[in-house]
Amino acid sequence: MPHDRSTTRRGRKRVLPIAVKDGANQMAKQPKDDSQPGRIKQMRMVAGIVHRDNPKALPLTALAAVAAIAVVIVIGFFLKSLLFTIPLAILVGVAVAMILFGRFAQKAQYRMLDGQPGAALAILENMRGNWTVNRAVAANRNMDIVHRVIGRPGVVLVGEGDPHGLASLLASEKKRVARVLYDVTIYDVQVGDGEGQVPIRKLQNHIMKLPSNMSKSQVSEINYRLKALPANMQMPKGPMPKGAKMPKAPKPRMK
Repeated sequence: MPHDRSTTRRGRKRVLPIAVKDGANQMAKQPKDDSQPGRIKQMRMVAGIVHRDNPKALPLTALAAVAAIAVVIVIGFFLKSLLFTIPLAILVGVAVAMILFGRFAQKAQYRMLDGQPGAALAILENMRGNWTVNRAVAANRNMDIVHRVIGRPGVVLVGEGDPHGLASLLASEKKRVARVLYDVTIYDVQVGDGEGQVPIRKLQNHIMKLPSNMSKSQVSEINYRLKALPANMQMPKGPMPKGAKMPKAPKPRMK
C-alpha cells in the first residue's frame, strides 16, 4: 500500500496510509443531507394543507393573533405599563396563533384521513400520553381490522371497516382477550359515521376520556400477560395455491 510521509513537531517521520487520508478528506467534503425538510419548510407545507382545506383558516389565525396583541396592549395602556406589556402582548399573540393554527391543522388532517384505510391506526399511534398500540391484532377476509390499545382505562379494541363484519370480529377478539385478562376492563370501539360508531375526528378524544381503571404497574402487567396470546391469523381469501397440501388428520388409536 502506498504511504504518505508527514513530519511531526519533533521532526520524526510519521507514516499514514494514503487511503485513510483520502477517506478523511472525502468525509470532510461530503455535503450535509438536505433531504429532510427544515422546520420552516414543514410549517409552509402544513399551512398549504390548511389553506386548501379551509381558505379562511390562515386569515382567521392572523386576525386572532392581532386581536390578542391589541387587547393586551390596551390593558397595559390603562395600567401605564406599556414597556412591560408590549413583549407580553407579542408572546400572547404568537401563542394564540399557534393554538388556533394547530386546531385547523388537526381538522385538516382528520378530513384527509376520513374514509382512508388505516386512518384509525394513524390516530391511535399519535395519541398523547402513555399508550401501547398493537396494530391489526385481528382481521377477516373483507379487510376489517381490529387494533388493540392498552393504557390506564384497560384494553380498548378499535375496529375499522364494514360495520357488519366488525361486530362479530370485535366480539371474537374481546372474548379472546378476556381469557387472559379476565379481571381487566375491555372496551370496544367501531370507527365510522354510523349509529353507535365513533367518527375518526372524535376517536382520540373518545379514548382519552375513558376512565382510568388501572395503575401504571397494572398497565405493565397487562402488556406482559397479552404476550401469551397467540397471533390471530386467518386463511387468505381465494383458492389454494398449486402444490399446497392440506394437513392430514391424526389417525385414530386402536385399542
